[in-house]
Amino acid sequence: MGEKEDKGRSETRKHGFTAWLRPKFLGKSKQDSLVDTEFLADLSDMDRVDRYEIIDRLGQGSMGVVYLGRDPYIKRKVAIKVTRPGAHVKGEKAHRYRERFFTEAQSVGGLLHSNIVAVYDAGMYKDFCYMTMEYIDGPTLEKFCQKDYLLPIPNAVQVVITTCKALDYAHKRGVVHRDIKPGNIMLSKAGYVKISDFGIAQIKSEQSVSEGVIGSSSYMSPEQVKDVPDDNKTDIFSLGCIFYELLTGEKAFPGEEDFTVMYKIVREDPVPIEEIRPEVPGVLSDIVEKALVKDPQKRYQTCGDFAYDLSVALRDLRGTVTRPEFEDVIDYIHGSPFFEEFSDEQIKEILGASKIVNVPKGEVVVTEGEIDDSFYIVLSGSAAVHKNDEKIGFIGRGECFGEMALISGQVRSATVSAETECVLLKIGAGLLDRASTSVQLLFLRQFALTLVKRLSTGVHK
Repeated sequence: MGEKEDKGRSETRKHGFTAWLRPKFLGKSKQDSLVDTEFLADLSDMDRVDRYEIIDRLGQGSMGVVYLGRDPYIKRKVAIKVTRPGAHVKGEKAHRYRERFFTEAQSVGGLLHSNIVAVYDAGMYKDFCYMTMEYIDGPTLEKFCQKDYLLPIPNAVQVVITTCKALDYAHKRGVVHRDIKPGNIMLSKAGYVKISDFGIAQIKSEQSVSEGVIGSSSYMSPEQVKDVPDDNKTDIFSLGCIFYELLTGEKAFPGEEDFTVMYKIVREDPVPIEEIRPEVPGVLSDIVEKALVKDPQKRYQTCGDFAYDLSVALRDLRGTVTRPEFEDVIDYIHGSPFFEEFSDEQIKEILGASKIVNVPKGEVVVTEGEIDDSFYIVLSGSAAVHKNDEKIGFIGRGECFGEMALISGQVRSATVSAETECVLLKIGAGLLDRASTSVQLLFLRQFALTLVKRLSTGVHK
């Protein structure tokens, strides 16, 4: 009887979720796409966009049309994305769409990274919004997700490492892509990875209707499917889907309909990689599995963490040491906001007298009332602060804790435990005593910034 009841409850939960998901994502109508017959007709005789000459049409998607263009002033080729609100989007919604388009263009235009497609210009031409970008002379990753064109495994790993580092750069500047998919990652003829279409997913939200999904659903995170707040870990999940596909030539969550795909994203695990391609090393399967965890708190917490694990795996795959392991660790630590102003040599100095520790979720790191002169910097994950058994705050990536006990020479004033799985850099008091003056000053500056932030937070509360 108990087993039947459990099965019944399980079916109810399953059907309840299905009932919620089906009307939300089935029944896509033609009006959901911005690229309708009227849109294409209005573009048919266009030979320039503002000052940019149109050379050829590169592609078309749900958001608009992309042209190969030429800037007559600088005399260089550019990619021109042309879009406008759909015919069904009127009045205030259309105004918000254009406003969001230019806000996102400004945000993305500030991302200056060698592996992110540069945005040169944005504007209005007639009733169209346009954005001119760096032109990349190569295919997207869609080509290399096909079984006949799979990259060698080390090459696929390197592509994902490079993508991780570019995304980590954007995330640290508050920009989350939210539409990572093979079609938005390109490989130039020279072999450079380039990520395009930052911010486009945010713009899409302004013209969405109550039913239907715009664009591909295969790379959405569970958070996006559930329509709950998301963050950088959405991009990590999406990149995990791409990595799975680069290794196997199959989608992690296949399906003919958006509804089927999204149900699988939230409720099912992908087919194990070793069942599709047994020669893929187990360590890569494990990395993909962690990137695709449903619970974002158990997923990789940053793209820097994702890239570090891949870098370690890549060393074993190649079988030769093309780069010392120490340099991978330095890159990983440099990715923390706390150490952005430290040089590689200064980080080497710190690593010589510190320890990287992995802390499982829930484990206590420091205890209120204890005497200890060590302090910690969160390289990944987040920690919770308790005082008198009451949670009073959180400590995130790039922040430190324990430094006040070190500076004041007093006992710990609060208990800190891992809110998620954490990677911490543990540093003893002796390091600061022996460190060079430049390193000491950088630490003191970060401690001061931390104190100001905490005081500011307390005032606002």
